[in-house]
Amino acid sequence: MKLIPLLLALFILLPGQVRANEPLNHIVAVVNDDVVLHSELENRERLIVEQLRKQGAQLPPRELLRKQVLDRLILENLQLQMAQRTGIRVDDETLNTNLRSMAKQNGMTLTEFREVLEKDGFDYLAFREEFRNQIIMNRIRQQMVDNRVQVTEQEIDNLLESAAEFNDQSREYHLLHILVSLPEAASPEQIQAARQRAEGILARLRDGADFKQIAIAESDAQNALNGGDLGWRKTGQLPAFFSNVIGQLKRGQVSDLIRTPSGFHIVKIEDIRGDEQHTVRQTLASHILLRPDALMSEEQVKTRITQLYDRIMAGDDFAELARAHSQDPGSASEGGSLGWVNPGQMVPEFEKAMNELQPGEVSKPVKSRFGWHLIKVLDRRDHDDTEEYRRARARESIRLRKTNEELEIWLRRLRDESYVEYVDNSL
Repeated sequence: MKLIPLLLALFILLPGQVRANEPLNHIVAVVNDDVVLHSELENRERLIVEQLRKQGAQLPPRELLRKQVLDRLILENLQLQMAQRTGIRVDDETLNTNLRSMAKQNGMTLTEFREVLEKDGFDYLAFREEFRNQIIMNRIRQQMVDNRVQVTEQEIDNLLESAAEFNDQSREYHLLHILVSLPEAASPEQIQAARQRAEGILARLRDGADFKQIAIAESDAQNALNGGDLGWRKTGQLPAFFSNVIGQLKRGQVSDLIRTPSGFHIVKIEDIRGDEQHTVRQTLASHILLRPDALMSEEQVKTRITQLYDRIMAGDDFAELARAHSQDPGSASEGGSLGWVNPGQMVPEFEKAMNELQPGEVSKPVKSRFGWHLIKVLDRRDHDDTEEYRRARARESIRLRKTNEELEIWLRRLRDESYVEYVDNSL
């Protein structure tokens, strides 16, 4: 079994050396008090080229691709430096937990994962450290960007109202994006130079140049090496200056230049699709919960819940027993009623047991992190929750849009405020 296809996308995100026995060559860039090595650049470039070829993408000139890859490595290096300064660490236990999760997603144990990795020529110990770095970068981004993003109910209302006006409530767009960035407080000369560069890119696109290839070679955005692919987005997931433009474009069309404080943007609609009415399978359920505590051990709780189960099987009323014995204050007074439960609303152990029951049936004792449960299913129905679904999607769309905007600003500021020197004159 080849693991390379499963790992290429991850390695594109990871800085540093992942191949075994690869020499440390000369320095290609100085980043504050750290460096980027030629071996790191070569390795990352090779992996990206493999990924792009697998996708059937046309490769840009090598010197342009290499510059993009180096700039990505520099940004990753800066993020890791900031994480170190702020005391972000990932211990071995956390790292192993995440590695086991990755292995499980690929249908393997961690030992099998390591064996396949090494068989494909990757140094497992180096891979561990690169994966640790990825977790660290995710944490510093959460601290500096994600945790600062708030979404209000009014913003959700405004988005849904705006979408209704344009009959766009259920529409999604597959978008490609190119950014010619500007530094903060850019001079008139810098703005003019960026505009001329963006106009040149737009002219090449109008003449039929491949958008993804141009994005890989020219875009300053974080998704440049993915061909500028933003994936499928609702209108609300886009910055406001995109939303106005998107509504005027058709499938396959490329926008004019869009000027913002971060630079000049070009966007293309790759495809458009509608979103169907959203229906979920709901379960009307009740439960009885007993928890171990200082007065009652785990074994004693298990014995008590089993006794309650036996009484129900003998004919005692579930709701009456729930009122008398359940330790869930939210449902006990209602005879254990949880109301209509949506998929994913309950913890996995509870949901699995509940889904295996037919209406009228009661589960045997089920353990979760909250304690021991008896579960009764009363009914099931298909529920149209399109409105709730749209609000949830709108909330996530706004959060994603705000996060992407803040991330671009933060990374640009991080780069502008750092000392970076390109040592290799060929770059």
